[in-house]
Amino acid sequence: MTEHPDQSAARAQDVARAAYGKLIAMLAARSGDIAAAEDALADAFVAALTKWPDTGVPDNPEAWLLTVAKNRRIDAVRKDQRLVITDEVPDMPDLRTDTDPAADARLKLLFVCAHPAIDPAIRTPLMLQTVLGLEAEEIASAYLVSPKAMAQRLVRAKRKIRDAGIPFTIPDTSEFPDRMEAVTEAVYGAFAVDWLSGAGDLSHEAFFLSTILAGLAPDNPEVLGLNALIGFIEARRDARVSDGTLVPVPEQDVTLWDTHLIDRSMSLLARASQAGLPGRFQIEAAIQSVHCARRATGQTDWRALSKLFAGLVAVYPTIGSAVSQAAVVAEDAGPAQGLAMLEKTSFTGIETYQPAWAVRAHCFAQMSRWAEAAEAYDKAISLCTDIPSRRWLETKQRDLRKKSS
Repeated sequence: MTEHPDQSAARAQDVARAAYGKLIAMLAARSGDIAAAEDALADAFVAALTKWPDTGVPDNPEAWLLTVAKNRRIDAVRKDQRLVITDEVPDMPDLRTDTDPAADARLKLLFVCAHPAIDPAIRTPLMLQTVLGLEAEEIASAYLVSPKAMAQRLVRAKRKIRDAGIPFTIPDTSEFPDRMEAVTEAVYGAFAVDWLSGAGDLSHEAFFLSTILAGLAPDNPEVLGLNALIGFIEARRDARVSDGTLVPVPEQDVTLWDTHLIDRSMSLLARASQAGLPGRFQIEAAIQSVHCARRATGQTDWRALSKLFAGLVAVYPTIGSAVSQAAVVAEDAGPAQGLAMLEKTSFTGIETYQPAWAVRAHCFAQMSRWAEAAEAYDKAISLCTDIPSRRWLETKQRDLRKKSS
């Protein structure tokens, strides 16, 4: 069965996003050589793009890629006398039924990247590349360093893992404090990659990993908070896009929410709060719980959200949390106050941060400052990188024109 090359390429990209880290971990588990595993998997993806248009995408594309990459790895081993020929790769598990935490290759790879022997500054970038498959150039841009410098740091970290013989295993619980923060950051990063406009495979797996982590560390409030946070957002998956257009949480149809998942997340958050050690993920989960409470109250408690965002900005000051705080203040105290808070935000990159322009446009519109609102919507749309959000902004822009005409 033949398939259009574009369809095969899109399917290969989906598999890469969802399974890249898992496949890398399985390929590198025995030798500890992540770089060699990446080379083998890259060859497998090239083979997929060559063969799949003619043969069709296999029923189990991950197993197909693993087999091809394994063969490439064995060929490379045979050419390199420094490595042993018996560098085997374990069989591909049934990922839909395998729920054994110790068997999850992606989680093992996350803990490897978070090992104390690895420079803390490179741990998250290393996870972004080995687990999510991001290029060094993309990671360098986020960390405001040159692609060459980032690539060199990543190479050194992978060499350290290989030379130090860091085992691809779930560490003992006594080692969790040194590694868990970096791991939770990476899991949430994986979720954020395609929670809205992606295929959903990676965000689903991030939720799965966060659930495993909650089982491994049931007394860690931030791990529980992460699992609750992702659960709240996942519970609204069926309601957040309608006809290809983003539906903001306050406007979503609550009957489409997964009430079981919301209740489970509420329980997790309650357990986490018992420790009395509020952190970033717990506060973000609490913010999502306020939104989800609308299913019972019928309204959004903007004052509670305003207080929670103030707490989030205090413990985890980022451009995203600051802009979100301004948006919530605009709903709670009025658009003038929200706009004033936004204008005080001094994070680097604020002038090209799309959500900031969307909030600015909303505030101007609420104040009947039509020309400034229109200009802000134009800017927000020009900076938008996902289709559902862009369509929502365009809808708001059309509504603005009707009001101002």
